[in-house]
Amino acid sequence: MKYRRLSIDELKELESEFVRFLASNSVTADDWVGIKEKTPEKAEQLMDMFSDIVFEKILEKVDYLEHKRKGDLRVYKFLDDHIKMVGMYVEGETTLDFTKNESPEVMMQQLRQSGGNVKMFTGEKKYKKTKEMEIFLIMEEGALISKDPTLFDTLSALKG
Repeated sequence: MKYRRLSIDELKELESEFVRFLASNSVTADDWVGIKEKTPEKAEQLMDMFSDIVFEKILEKVDYLEHKRKGDLRVYKFLDDHIKMVGMYVEGETTLDFTKNESPEVMMQQLRQSGGNVKMFTGEKKYKKTKEMEIFLIMEEGALISKDPTLFDTLSALKG
């Protein structure tokens, strides 16, 4: 398996897609019941194959990830051959909480009113694995997919 097996809840959400996957592999509903009972290792292999296909389809479309913690924010941009990252963290006492889904403008206003000291940082890294695997690994650490480049662009402009 390339990524990880989808959880039961994730599989339930993708039930119709999983049924189509089984059908495309000539597995009927009755066959699936039999496979689960008689050869659970084959059922696990099919779930693993389906999980990899799902992750691959999702990951190949990702351009940005956001990893937000209370006093730490990192935004990743995925290019053809490398990752760009821009982030900030707050030193000292602050009420600022990056985990709240505020717009970049509201976050900037809160930063200006914050009692802490803001530190900006950037980084770039060439892919050591495939682009999709790098995205997956960052997501496994808690980052979420973002379709909007605004936060990345705003932080990049601040860093200068």
